Amino acid sequence: MYNIRRDSVKKNDDALADHKDGVYYFSALVIDCLTVVLPILLIFTILAEWAYICAISLVVVISIYILLKRSQSHLKAQQHLPSLRADISSYRVSVVLVTCLSILAVDFKIFPRRYAKAETYGSGIMDLGVGSFVVANALVSRQARNITSMRWKAALRSISPLVFLGFARLISTSGVDYQVHVGEYGVHWNFFFTLAAVSILTSIIRIHPKYCGIVGMLVLAGYQVWLNFGLNEYLTSDERSADIIGQNKEGVYSIFGYWGMYLIGVSLGYFLFHNLSSKGKIRSTQVVKVWVLAASFWILAIILDSYVERVSRRMCNFAYVMLVFGQNFQVISILTLAGSISHDKNLVLEEAFNQNMLGVFIVANILTGLVNLSVDTLSASPLAAFMILVAYTFTLCMLAGLAQFSGVRIKFW
Repeated sequence: MYNIRRDSVKKNDDALADHKDGVYYFSALVIDCLTVVLPILLIFTILAEWAYICAISLVVVISIYILLKRSQSHLKAQQHLPSLRADISSYRVSVVLVTCLSILAVDFKIFPRRYAKAETYGSGIMDLGVGSFVVANALVSRQARNITSMRWKAALRSISPLVFLGFARLISTSGVDYQVHVGEYGVHWNFFFTLAAVSILTSIIRIHPKYCGIVGMLVLAGYQVWLNFGLNEYLTSDERSADIIGQNKEGVYSIFGYWGMYLIGVSLGYFLFHNLSSKGKIRSTQVVKVWVLAASFWILAIILDSYVERVSRRMCNFAYVMLVFGQNFQVISILTLAGSISHDKNLVLEEAFNQNMLGVFIVANILTGLVNLSVDTLSASPLAAFMILVAYTFTLCMLAGLAQFSGVRIKFW
């Protein structure tokens, strides 16, 4: 009888502990939503006109705080500074978070048109989405970690979900007559097919990460020459042949650009974050390299945009690739500053998104489709649009948190 009571008390204690853990976890998640997600949403909508002022103010405040903190305990901070891998994790989460917010926000008038995707040439925030996904995956990929011994079965197993998601999106958008801009990827192509194609090329043509950067630059240079010799006119025209390649010319030909982008990302990930010789280096040295790379990519993007060909996500040309790297390394640079302030563990929201990155993106696409089928987004007032976006982001964060808290992990690469 005593044993039964003792077991019963133990179960009740475990249940109470789980309840307390759950309350603490989701309370922290709500706080993260209010302090991280809501400000981003405000800058993308209501505070869009003050976005640059907000960004500059944030960098200045962080820089001043770092200088004050270092003057107080320079040696202690130098000994306990974390590696840049934590900053890369934060960067990858920020890419997914901003992408998930933008794919629905763009359907409302409250979202500035300058943030939307450009038709042919030029760029907005949303033009950086697919490129940022490619870079974010390349920096932490198996290739960047120099894990090249992967069997064909394992490679197919990792690629097949992306192909499945590509066909699922194609069937679902066609079935409900969901509006899809043909000039973005083509008639049948989509984001998931691009990721799958890059993965297939990387699996077939295996290159050591030391040489991925050189090969990537050569691929981009050759592709850019092809564009300048007339391919760009074909890709920007309304001409479409009846074959599958002609129907999806934007998606098919841009694979060369994204593959070159991926290879450069693998090389950077290897030398900066995963190479054994870089692990013993002082964090400040690595931070300087990241800042120098960010500035270099921006300079190259400006030169290529001015003298070779204007930035085009539709073709994924050389200028677009450099722009994507410049923007992404700029974000990583800012995060390295923030990482120098706090050495605590990651936010609950960050852990939740990081555990199910592609899963979160899939859920975001589903929720976006449901909102568009239920609401006339173009007629929504600014207040109604903002409230819908708040509800959408809160739901997405809670679902991501619930999956992480329950131990559910969806990983495709």
